[in-house]
Amino acid sequence: MKIIIAAGTGFLGNNLEQYFINKNHKVKILTRNPKSENEIFWDAKTLGNWKTELENADVLINLAGKSVDCRYNEQNKKEIYNSRIYSTKVLQLAIDECQNPPKTWLNASSATIYTHSETHLNTEKNGIIGDDFSMNICKSWEKKFFKTKNQDIRKVAMRTSIVLGKNGGAFPKFKQISKLGLGGKQGRGNQMMSWIHIDDFCEAVNFIIENENIKGAVNITSPKPLSNEKMMKQLREKIKIPFGIPSPVWLLEIAAIFIKTEAELMLKSRNVYPEILIENGFKFRYPLFDNVLEQLT
Repeated sequence: MKIIIAAGTGFLGNNLEQYFINKNHKVKILTRNPKSENEIFWDAKTLGNWKTELENADVLINLAGKSVDCRYNEQNKKEIYNSRIYSTKVLQLAIDECQNPPKTWLNASSATIYTHSETHLNTEKNGIIGDDFSMNICKSWEKKFFKTKNQDIRKVAMRTSIVLGKNGGAFPKFKQISKLGLGGKQGRGNQMMSWIHIDDFCEAVNFIIENENIKGAVNITSPKPLSNEKMMKQLREKIKIPFGIPSPVWLLEIAAIFIKTEAELMLKSRNVYPEILIENGFKFRYPLFDNVLEQLT
């Protein structure tokens, strides 16, 4: 297959690129800073020569979007919103000009579209979508993505949870703070942590591509979320750190200011279940957090 990954130079994009190359697919990356022959310049908001790469492509995967790991001031909020909406919009414009557009378009979204929930397990069918900055970003993002109906193009919004791997994402940070003795529960510790191993993420993307009946919004997360307190405890035990100082909410709020992030990223309960993947027969290599620890530590 010919696969185009827009904004494919980050943690997820790098792993997807290598995954598909290992399967002997041809991969092209759209990026602001091309550094190799398979990387093409795009600015994620205006049409350019890059649009010709979509011609006769089999799959388009869009991962564009400013990281939410920042302070939610007005400037950053604007950039978080625009980076998602503009990139999705311009890819649609490029596709509309194609004679032979990609047959499948996977667009990034987030499991944070669901409201804070410690008991309700959010599936694609019964998930409760709330109303705050993060959830509204996701809602606007998916609305823009699904607004245009292309008869021969299958669209999937990937509601991805925290992705764990050795070479990026959240796991190295979790491990580092635990080694420093700061790996106790965050806040009350009751918030549910939905996560997925990077290998399962790549396998899930490939599974969606190969299963033409899958479309619409899809939860890409492990089937076994666990509480923040349990997650940190299991990690400490695995790396043989006997204690972890807990971080109360007030301390997280102060720390977030100094490290230029938002405490919400650790305190929101993301309790998400991949019903569509499971119903279609997807098998997780790492269904339990214990499985992840065995492989990543």
